[in-house]
Amino acid sequence: MRRRAADYRRPVRRRLSCWIWSLLGIFTIAGFVLFVVHHHHDHEDHVEQPILESESRNEQVVHERLNLTQDMSSVNSYARQLAEQMTLAKAYIIIAKEHNNLHLAWELSSKIRSCQFLLSKAAMKEEPIPLDEAEPIIRSLSSLILKAQDAHYDIATTMMTMKSHIQALEERANAASVQSMMFGQLTAESLPKNLHCLELKLMADWLTRKSLQDFADERRNSPRLVDNNLYHFCIFSDNLVAVSVVINSTVANADHPKQLIFHIVTDSIHYGLMQAWFLNNDFKGSTVEVQNIDNFAWLNSSYSPAVKQLLAADSRKYYFDGSMDTSVEPKFRNPKYIYLLNHLRFYIPEIYPQLEKIVFLDDDVVVQKDLTPLFSLDLHGNVNGAVETCLEAFHRYYKYLNFSNPLISSKFDPQACGWAFGMNVFDLIAWRKANVTARYHYWIEQNDDRTIWKLGTLPPGLLAFYGMTEPLDRRWHVLGLGYDANVDNRLIESAAVIHFNGNMKPWLKLGISRYRPLWERYVNQTHPYLQDCATH
Repeated sequence: MRRRAADYRRPVRRRLSCWIWSLLGIFTIAGFVLFVVHHHHDHEDHVEQPILESESRNEQVVHERLNLTQDMSSVNSYARQLAEQMTLAKAYIIIAKEHNNLHLAWELSSKIRSCQFLLSKAAMKEEPIPLDEAEPIIRSLSSLILKAQDAHYDIATTMMTMKSHIQALEERANAASVQSMMFGQLTAESLPKNLHCLELKLMADWLTRKSLQDFADERRNSPRLVDNNLYHFCIFSDNLVAVSVVINSTVANADHPKQLIFHIVTDSIHYGLMQAWFLNNDFKGSTVEVQNIDNFAWLNSSYSPAVKQLLAADSRKYYFDGSMDTSVEPKFRNPKYIYLLNHLRFYIPEIYPQLEKIVFLDDDVVVQKDLTPLFSLDLHGNVNGAVETCLEAFHRYYKYLNFSNPLISSKFDPQACGWAFGMNVFDLIAWRKANVTARYHYWIEQNDDRTIWKLGTLPPGLLAFYGMTEPLDRRWHVLGLGYDANVDNRLIESAAVIHFNGNMKPWLKLGISRYRPLWERYVNQTHPYLQDCATH
């Protein structure tokens, strides 16, 4: 076919003409400009009124059950805005009242009640606060807050006023805390009525039955008391039932209970009744010795600086006459810390001069496994075998001692691991060789003004036994059952000794109920005196 000349060819067809493309471009640019302007306008409205956000979308959404606490954590939540405005309004109420502007204070209080009503309703319905209910209150409360600010309640005035009120509240809280701690200590130090009853019955036995006193004299000279082939335990206490539980639980879990010797030291008030109890009861053939601390003539103020301090007038005034002085924490004034029985643990070699090794037990422990393997542990020349406490609670030396004192900072490592009193193995031969008691005396003298440590026997123990303590497997001694309700059950079950350290003792009503059966199982409930006292 012949091809047409160029002039006679049909022009090429285009999909869209150039002018249509231009028109579309103009419309696109105009739309983009309008969008930017509109968005900028919305942003300005949002800045000027942050509390009035668009809720058209949110109001159409069907909400699930609402947790008001979680809702208040959201920055876009009306509940949070209401709560924050309430807090600010309460501050201005205080300031308005101080400036005698009672009408403004009343208006603010009225709006606060409205806020509280809305929040309560939202919590009960488990639904978010809607815009139409929140907006009027937020606007009116904002207006009142601005009105308060215009009344010259500036930021400086607000801060000073609130600071004074915070200080007043802190003083009231501290006073309440002091009172609470004092009542708690009184409760912790008071024996239940039935235990008083038991003690009275036993004291009557001791005073009226001369055969008991003769039997005690006969036991006093038993060669078993100084036989180093037997297993010796010492307990220093004035709590009869607690000591009885320690001994019951120890012999109940021992492979050879007849080889156990228990050395008890108590005060003159409890000496007779403890003798009556332990002489009248059998503990699976084990031997129990009871001594009276008042018979230790060598333990006097000329030998022991601890005794000298405990008898000093300023110490007794500090612990007994200054209970209303809130500058000192009540726990620092607990009289148990000046009770000499608590300090006897530092005189064990003097009390038992013929013994070579002994296990010290506190009266608030329960034994769950045979403890005789403790006597064959290698302490590697150390004096004290104890379970360290810094593994889980970070109880290191700096927690107990004042390292701003150069005498302490120059001799001790603040990060050294603390350990527990309550179940300790003491090598008395190594003790005498290292003269640990003299070291204890030295630190007691240095702390005469109570600036190195405040209370207790553990801080001087940490100093006296520093560098001479062998860490034991933590399963030998588990602590915390007198204050911590969440001790791991597996830890308790694996423990050789569980310790009710703290104020919540198992023989008290305030004891932690979860642990009480662990202690009560070793109370001899079948004893006629205990049964009789339980009904009174």
